[in-house]
Amino acid sequence: MTTHTLDFPPGSLVRARGREWIVMPASRGAELHLRPLGGSEEDETILYVPLEPQPPEPASFAPPDPTQARDHAASALLLDALMLSLRHGAGPLRSFGHIAVQPRAYQLVPLLMALKMPVVRLLIADDVGIGKTIEAALIARELLDRGDIRRLAVLCPPHLTEQWQRELAERFHIDAVVVRSHTADRLERELAPGVSLFEAHPYTIVSLDYIKSDRRRDAFQRACPEFVIVDEAHTCTYGGQGRQLRYQLLRGLADDPERHLVLLTATPHSGDEEAFYNLLGLLRPEFAGLREAAPDRRAALREALAQHFVQRRRPDIAEWHDNTLFPDRRSAELTYRLGGDWGRLFEDVLDYARELVERSQGRGQREQRMNGWAALALLRCISSSPAAAVRALTTRLQGGLPGDGETAPWKELEQQASERILDGHEDDLSGDDLEPAAQTEDGARLQALIEAARALHGPSHDPKLKTLLTHVRQLLADGFHPVVFCRYIATAHYVAEALREHLRDAQVAAVTGELTSDEREDAVLRLGEADHRVLVATDCLAEGINLQSLFDAVVHYDLSWNPTRHEQREGRVDRFGQRAREVRCTMLYGENNPVDGAVLEVILRKAESIRRELGVLVPMPDDGQRLEQALMNAVLLRGQRAGLLRRQGTLDLFGADDAAGRELELAWQSARDKAKQSRSIFAQRRLRPADVLPEWDKMNEALGQQEDVARFVQRVMARLGAELEPTGHGAAAHHKLHVSSLPPALRERLATLGWEGSLRVSLQPPAAAGCIELHRTHPIVAALADYVLEQALEGAGDEGEPAAARCGAAFVTGVNVKTTVLLLRLRHRLTRSGAHGTHLMLCEQALAIAVAADGTPRILTAPQARALLHQPASRNMPAAVRQRHLQAALQALPTWQPALDALARAQAAQLLADHRRVRDAADARGALDVTALLPADVIGLYVLLPDAATA
Repeated sequence: MTTHTLDFPPGSLVRARGREWIVMPASRGAELHLRPLGGSEEDETILYVPLEPQPPEPASFAPPDPTQARDHAASALLLDALMLSLRHGAGPLRSFGHIAVQPRAYQLVPLLMALKMPVVRLLIADDVGIGKTIEAALIARELLDRGDIRRLAVLCPPHLTEQWQRELAERFHIDAVVVRSHTADRLERELAPGVSLFEAHPYTIVSLDYIKSDRRRDAFQRACPEFVIVDEAHTCTYGGQGRQLRYQLLRGLADDPERHLVLLTATPHSGDEEAFYNLLGLLRPEFAGLREAAPDRRAALREALAQHFVQRRRPDIAEWHDNTLFPDRRSAELTYRLGGDWGRLFEDVLDYARELVERSQGRGQREQRMNGWAALALLRCISSSPAAAVRALTTRLQGGLPGDGETAPWKELEQQASERILDGHEDDLSGDDLEPAAQTEDGARLQALIEAARALHGPSHDPKLKTLLTHVRQLLADGFHPVVFCRYIATAHYVAEALREHLRDAQVAAVTGELTSDEREDAVLRLGEADHRVLVATDCLAEGINLQSLFDAVVHYDLSWNPTRHEQREGRVDRFGQRAREVRCTMLYGENNPVDGAVLEVILRKAESIRRELGVLVPMPDDGQRLEQALMNAVLLRGQRAGLLRRQGTLDLFGADDAAGRELELAWQSARDKAKQSRSIFAQRRLRPADVLPEWDKMNEALGQQEDVARFVQRVMARLGAELEPTGHGAAAHHKLHVSSLPPALRERLATLGWEGSLRVSLQPPAAAGCIELHRTHPIVAALADYVLEQALEGAGDEGEPAAARCGAAFVTGVNVKTTVLLLRLRHRLTRSGAHGTHLMLCEQALAIAVAADGTPRILTAPQARALLHQPASRNMPAAVRQRHLQAALQALPTWQPALDALARAQAAQLLADHRRVRDAADARGALDVTALLPADVIGLYVLLPDAATA
């Protein structure tokens, strides 16, 4: 009669096909999902019980064989291999066995907040570079591993789709497909009729611009996964037409009370209070009315909101006392002076721009606006570079717009001018790096300006470029790898050409909007192979590609006309994962350049003063015309009588007749006051370090930290005769791992995963440029740990003695009394019952037990176990003596079993308490139970004797 699967609950041991297996939770009916006793999830096998010639039968775990005892170093290696091979950890945070990143303690705050919610609704508004992507993906991975969700979607701007896909795959082992206009058709062609791609593909990264249309939005809402992450959520509130459609999409998703929703933004409150409260309303509808609520009601709502809203700035992270979190940002300003031919050209361009504005006075609005934009375009491009000025002067204002000529759509003209000149709106900064058009007429004067700009090409004529070359040369000499940010394509190529010519020992690359996102990424990675490298980029890289692993300095060659863009540029390198302890940030401007002076005073200085006061960056207030008019007033309309290239100080920007300037000043003050009030009302840290650090410490103890990974990899490679070859130095230090020198079975396993030849690997995060970071869940580390464990459990095989030993005896320094160390693998079955049925999970735990002479076992912490097993043997022990001690310990093992079972039950009870503490097991969440599967697996048995002991 065939044995039925239900006789083997998850976690139990069975014997089938001549070997032992662990039953996995996915088993259903007559279908048995099994994992080899010493194998990994990749080795999982499915048996259909009725077709098996020999039905599976219960099995027990064999004790260690004393004849296979090895030296003491082989004993210590098994402890690390067992710990690193665990995928179903016994801690309350189930996901940490499946992630390829070591989150910092403060990044657990959103996760722990989310786990206390029956339905996750969370707004994560942490500062740029703190790690919002990691925080959101941790929540997704945890809910997947708990069985709370099966599908997820990430909604984000199109330029972030590939980054999200890469982050989820590399760090969280979630393989998602990108759904954009150029991928959706292909994905849908592969589907059966009537099947939604969001049902066929459980994990998707979806472009907000693709999915927001009425037809696609409705179809997505019908098939939307139960868990949704929205990146750059501030772009999905009321505003322009595109934002309105995005908001309608999110509003429809949020209307499903069972949908988990995580919103991410670094700028939740961009000065538009209505938009901010609409964003809060996506968490819970009543939050949208918080602004209008009566005082007593408002207090209760704020308290409730604190459970859904987490916002930390860099200063807030300081309370975690982790000095490895972020580098020191050293900011500096570098100036140059206009003079000679440059000064004369600048004066001529300013005169011409002023005349464009003046000649349109009293004429139609269209001509006034066109001439105003043309004037600003000239000012911005002449301040950028001669190359950008030439491009602006040779491009007609109407050119490049649909409906070329006087019939060009007005809204498109305004939008293009805003994006190319003023950097776009706060919640949707422009990545358009094409030079704006400034040619409104033909004539000898315009041609003379063009020829004069062309003649100023190169550092001998261009003081701005000359200053940059000197500064970059110094940065490289100091060991930094800079990114030089330019506003326009022509400027980027102009700067890159000069750097290549004058820095022959450095690799220089220019990355602009001319390249696709994949081409940009490839160009950056290729540059990372150089020891001395300089990246010249436009703002197409200010978002989308993180640069912290390759670069550690930022130079603002062109001032941004939006302070948020400055922060985004610097945030590409000054962010979580930056290896350097110092990041340099330099702002370059002309000390007698009136355009730079106006931008500094109207925009950047004001933003910085508010940041110093409040500790946060307040977005620039602008209704689309205030900034434009204030800059023109400051530079053009008063320039005639002010003397634009004055040698002392900066312009008096807001004169008595400057209404636009006064309005902008008042708007800045209002933004400051609103931000201060918002910070006071909504700033909260309900989960402080004391609330989080216990879970952090338990996670690290259970799964091991990076130093454990580094030690294990180095030792196992040495035991296998394939030692790592150190190379490089400092931040570029790494090792070469020669796969060809590994045992055949391990070499073949790695080859099937795509790892062959000689690999450049790094044992400390973040990895040096061009290196593979070997973390605990990297396939190479997992393969090494699984191989060591399998070989130890199977004993000697075709490839010789195992690298690790299941038993051993040694005289050990630092041991005062004979001690037996048992290395146990505890298996627990976690059962959670709720509205969606019963969910079974297998939890595994590596535990070291010390048994002294009196026979009383005690649990060792992971550091204690490592301290014992990693102590060197003081002298050799004769084989006969070793066998005698091991036989005595194995004979005593049955007498210790009741105490070991009691310890296993106590661990199960502690695991249950941990789960309930992290996520309240209230009635609404159903019942939770943890059962220890006995007896515990004795993986290793080691007898440690004091050095003075005699045979």
